[in-house]
Amino acid sequence: MSHWFERLAERRMLKARAEGKLSGLAGEGKPLPRHLEAAFVDPGEAVGYRIMAEHGALPEEVQLRKALAAAKAAYAVAEGDEARRAAMAGIAEVQMKLSIAEEARRKFMR
Repeated sequence: MSHWFERLAERRMLKARAEGKLSGLAGEGKPLPRHLEAAFVDPGEAVGYRIMAEHGALPEEVQLRKALAAAKAAYAVAEGDEARRAAMAGIAEVQMKLSIAEEARRKFMR
């Protein structure tokens, strides 16, 4: 960030604090939540994910990622060629559904 921009932002925050605009806000006095994954997510998507999280909704992609992890775990413990083939088919199916869901979200967000 530019030095002048940092100074401007700092002055505005100090002014808002002096006017009392920063007191009584939700979460005041608590540490900021650490959402490291948000660094790699589009800001519009991050807002959507935050709203869903606040209301307890899981996006389809999250459910599919959990299902994919479960399918991979099933493959890891599968014994025999037929069981491994069936587990691989399950992984492929879930990966395909996940790709479709991700592409649908990208098209919707455009």
